[in-house]
Amino acid sequence: MAALSGFLWLISFWLIGEVVVYFTVLPVSSGVIGMLLLCITLALRGGVPESVACAAQPLIALLAMLIMPGVVGVFFIAGELVGQWTAILVGLVLGTLLSVVTTLWLMQRLMRGHHAE
Repeated sequence: MAALSGFLWLISFWLIGEVVVYFTVLPVSSGVIGMLLLCITLALRGGVPESVACAAQPLIALLAMLIMPGVVGVFFIAGELVGQWTAILVGLVLGTLLSVVTTLWLMQRLMRGHHAE
C-alpha cells in the first residue's frame, strides 16, 4: 500500500507539472517541472516519505529503460544534426562537467555535520 501512495505522489506532481506547462507555455517538460516541484516540497517537508521512497526505488532500477526512447529518437533526426556535432559535443561535455561539479558541491553542502561512523 505504501508504494501505491508513493506512486500517487509522483503522478500528482507530474500532473501538476502538466498544468503548469499548459498554462505558462514553458518550453520545459512537464516531468521536469513536476520533479522540481516535488523536490522543493520534499525539501520543505524535511525528508522523503517512506511511500515515495518505496515507489521510486523500482523506477531507479528501470532508469536506463525509461531514458532509452529519447536516445533512440536521436537516430531518426541524425540527418538534421549533421552540421551541429561540435555544438552537441561541447554541450554534452560541459553539461556533464557542470552536473558532476554541482552534484559534488550540493552533496558536500548537505553532508556537513554528518560524520561517517
